[in-house]
Amino acid sequence: MGLLRAAIQKWRSEGRVAVWLHIPIFQSRFIAPAASLGFCFHHAESDSSTLTLWLGKGPSRLPGYATHQVGVAGAVFDENTKKILVVQDRNKLKNMWKFPGGLSEPGEDIGDTAVREVFEETGIKSEFMSLLSIRQQHTNPGAFGKSDMYIICRLKPRSFIINFCQHECLRCEWMDLSDLVKSENTTPITSRVARLLLYGYKEGFDKIDLTMEELPAVYTGLSYKLYHKELPDNYKTVTGMD
Repeated sequence: MGLLRAAIQKWRSEGRVAVWLHIPIFQSRFIAPAASLGFCFHHAESDSSTLTLWLGKGPSRLPGYATHQVGVAGAVFDENTKKILVVQDRNKLKNMWKFPGGLSEPGEDIGDTAVREVFEETGIKSEFMSLLSIRQQHTNPGAFGKSDMYIICRLKPRSFIINFCQHECLRCEWMDLSDLVKSENTTPITSRVARLLLYGYKEGFDKIDLTMEELPAVYTGLSYKLYHKELPDNYKTVTGMD
C-alpha cells in the first residue's frame, strides 16, 4: 500500500478532490489496506467493489450509489373485447389479481421491461402504448430498505393464447375490465389503474396516456425517452407567446 499512500499524497498536492478505487473480486485482499488509508465502500457489483476517498475540504460531495429499484407492470388491454390480462402470484401469502410485471434491468427502457415481463409471465406478446401511472414508496423491505418506483404501462396485445409461467403465477386470465374494477380481490393500485383504463376506454385514451417521444441527448450520439401528455399539433413545433 506504499504506492497508494504516495499516490494519495501526490493527488492531494495537485488539488484533486476525490479518488475512486475499483477492486475486482479476486483482488479483494486490497480492500482492508485501502480502508486503513481512509477509503470507504461506495458500491459492489457481482464481480467487483468500488471504494472512494474524499480529498476535498468539508464533507464528501460524491454522489451516492443507486437508491431506487424500478418495477414495471404491463396492463394489457384488448379494446375489442374489453378484457384485461391479470395474474395472481404463486408465492404471495394472499393471492390477489394484479398486472404482470417485474424489475427493470440496467439499460432497459420502461416499455421494453413491461413487454418482456408480460411475455415471460403469461406468454402473451404485446406492444407498448403509453405510461399510465407511477407509484413511489420508501424504505421498502422488498427493495432492501431503499426507495421503490413502480410504473404501470398500457400495452396492446399482439397474441391472445395464455401460456403462463407455472413457477411465478398461480393463475392468469383475460378478465372483463368492468369485473376487475368491481373486484375486491385485487390490490389498491390495480383497482385504481383499472378505473383509469375504464375511463380512457370510454372517454378516449388521450385523456389518460403519457406517450413517449425519443429526443437527442446533449451527449453526442445518445438519446433519451421523454414521457408526457400528447401535445396538440400546433404546439409540436416552436410557438411564440401572445
